[in-house]
Amino acid sequence: MRRTALRRTVQRRTAAGFIALLALLLPTAMPATASPPSGDDVIVLQGAKSAEGIAAGKETTFYAGELMTGDIFRGDIREGKAKRFIDAPEGRMAVGMKADVRNDLLFVAGGSKGKAYVYNTETGDAVKEYDLSPGFINDVTLTPDGAWFTNSAAPELYFIPVSREGKLGKADDVETLKVGGEAGEPLQPNQFGFNGIAAAAEDDDVLIVAHTQNQALYAVDRDTGKSSRIEGPDLKFVDGILVKGDTVWAVQNRANQISRLELCDDLSSFEVEDVITSKHFDIPTTVARFGDTLAAVNAQFMRPASPHEVVLVPAWD
Repeated sequence: MRRTALRRTVQRRTAAGFIALLALLLPTAMPATASPPSGDDVIVLQGAKSAEGIAAGKETTFYAGELMTGDIFRGDIREGKAKRFIDAPEGRMAVGMKADVRNDLLFVAGGSKGKAYVYNTETGDAVKEYDLSPGFINDVTLTPDGAWFTNSAAPELYFIPVSREGKLGKADDVETLKVGGEAGEPLQPNQFGFNGIAAAAEDDDVLIVAHTQNQALYAVDRDTGKSSRIEGPDLKFVDGILVKGDTVWAVQNRANQISRLELCDDLSSFEVEDVITSKHFDIPTTVARFGDTLAAVNAQFMRPASPHEVVLVPAWD
């Protein structure tokens, strides 16, 4: 039987604790005011006071989340515009997200709320809410049979079954995978563990997970939870990741860069092929891809109030 290693655990974090943690992890010496960048390569999330996640929708449509309210913006990279699309119920957060474009669904990680949310991308309606676990539910990836979520406060992954027709699993169908090996070791105080997640392109049974504290990527067997480090240079401040074939784009938030990595066939190692930067990066956290263009969202953690943006950069040299 699959997932014999699945079980539930409990570890508590609060939204206040998350903000305190950000204060420790991110720069505090910031200017008193901040001017928004200008140019066709920047799309302002007008009215957003926080930001974190981004997902590619149909064609050139993207969705971006307001971190602390859970609201969702919808924009178009060709038109260079975005506006608030989903006014989330009070008390939600929006961290990492992925869109199921075939079934018009948007899956959103709920941060310190310990939840996952699903929205209809045609109507903006809230479709379903799942209790995953206390901690910080950080990011999500979609596989042919469901959605996988990370927890930055515990070495666990959470699986929600989803049919190919978009039928969502029930609350008691949610499964918890305890991750073993190096990636499953206890975290140091005030550190994030699991962050970005993606399915390995050639093997649906393997997930690639970014680990912020360890500055590393891990291959995780989704049946057993066994993890193995993907050897390569340290990925300082690694956050969201995106996988296409043997290419990984790894966002490194405080480093203000996205590293483009090439994986070896057996996922045992990677090489850094390119480092993508932009004068408009202001602590990017997650990224979506539209052909040869990447769209990265600026989180601007711990900054004074300023417009939050999506920054467009080339995906390749």
